[in-house]
Amino acid sequence: MFNRLRIQNFKGWKDTGNIRMAPISLFFGANSSGKSSIGQFLMMLKQTVDSPDRKAVFNPGGRNAAVQLGSYQEMVYRRDPKSKIEFEYSWSISEQLRFRDPLSGQVYSGDGLFFCAKAGLSDDDQQTLLLDHLKYELMQDNQATVTIGMERRSNTKSEYRVEFTKHTLKRKRGRGWSPGAPVRFYGFPDEVVAYYQNAEFVQTLNLQHEQLFRSLYYLGPLRTKAERLYSWPGVEPESVGYDGENTVAAILAARNRKIGLGYRQRVKPFEEVIAQKLKEMGLIEEFKVNQISDQRQDYEVKVRTKGSIDWVDLPDVGFGISQVLPVLVQCFYAPAGSIILMEQPEIHLHPNAQTALADVMIDVINSKENGKDRNIQLVIETHSEHFLRRLQRRIAEDTVPKSKVSAYFANISKTPATLDPLQFDSFGNILNWPENFFGAEMDDITEHAMAAMTKRMREADNAEVSQ
Repeated sequence: MFNRLRIQNFKGWKDTGNIRMAPISLFFGANSSGKSSIGQFLMMLKQTVDSPDRKAVFNPGGRNAAVQLGSYQEMVYRRDPKSKIEFEYSWSISEQLRFRDPLSGQVYSGDGLFFCAKAGLSDDDQQTLLLDHLKYELMQDNQATVTIGMERRSNTKSEYRVEFTKHTLKRKRGRGWSPGAPVRFYGFPDEVVAYYQNAEFVQTLNLQHEQLFRSLYYLGPLRTKAERLYSWPGVEPESVGYDGENTVAAILAARNRKIGLGYRQRVKPFEEVIAQKLKEMGLIEEFKVNQISDQRQDYEVKVRTKGSIDWVDLPDVGFGISQVLPVLVQCFYAPAGSIILMEQPEIHLHPNAQTALADVMIDVINSKENGKDRNIQLVIETHSEHFLRRLQRRIAEDTVPKSKVSAYFANISKTPATLDPLQFDSFGNILNWPENFFGAEMDDITEHAMAAMTKRMREADNAEVSQ
């Protein structure tokens, strides 16, 4: 789970500043304000981790990727090729990370990791993307126990030196050459282990980083439309897909799973949990997935809406149901320890359903499976005032601690733009409510009252004249 994030010189952001990442992390802002760029950056890093190209610093994405960012010049702030993209983040580790120095015998341990890096185009030709440096800190109770990184030697493209503090690396005899360039944006190359007698632990740091981004799942703002039939050959999908295309397959694959929705809550079958949430949002009365026949691998999704006695196919009900179904399934389908990045999960939903969706998200971060907390982190870009208002209410009611919610507003009234944290008090009030946060609502109310008063006065004057 991410604890903190900061991005510099990426797309519209000169500097996001330090972003506190909570189990529910929200990003608000007008269209084209840059709030989507936060998720795009994280997905670019994930694409890079998953890429087979070990030498590529970043993977901006191709046709079928979650994000497609183009060239470095297209992603760097103000398209300035001389600017460097810098970033840092910290994350918690589910199990204590420990390693023993084989030379000194000293044991180092930590419950979290901090990472930072800087990359940009070569000063020579302004064409080659190079990693200037990377650094890890193994953290224990917010204090660094080991610091190690790699720094590119000036005026070179592939020569790096290893830098370390609070831990001494001893070079092997006869190793006078450079230990080689990093792997992608984050990885120590195998040469570092070969170069030093006691550097094997850097491979564990590489692995921890890869596990972090492989736990990240993305769901885009526009999900695929509902179908009347779904084919499922029995394969368990990794996720519902970027557009929700694997939603029904995920439901079928999870039929043997049981989810609890909080402390001392009865566990329920996966499909029942999804149906319950759809009902609580006021979208349906009942929900089921049926196999067409034993001889076919085709399935149909049947829904019974409120006030109806008939079961109908998914395409025959409101569009909002097909759009929110992948959201619900992904939230409960993702494995424990997942980070779920979603854009506009409330899209096409009635305000009442948007409000109820906030309660679903609280259930997600409190959910359990096999008697253990699932520890899900939700990173959500949203436009929904109703969603936020319900979270404020739940904070006031102590249903969710304010520490488990962080919210940021992309403020484009300033140059450069700033990402402003919303400050909640213990009653759920936002102490620094941004101007025109959700549009000019009060202006509309005032102007409506004035227009109504003017119209009444005009009608009264006309009545007097007619008499």
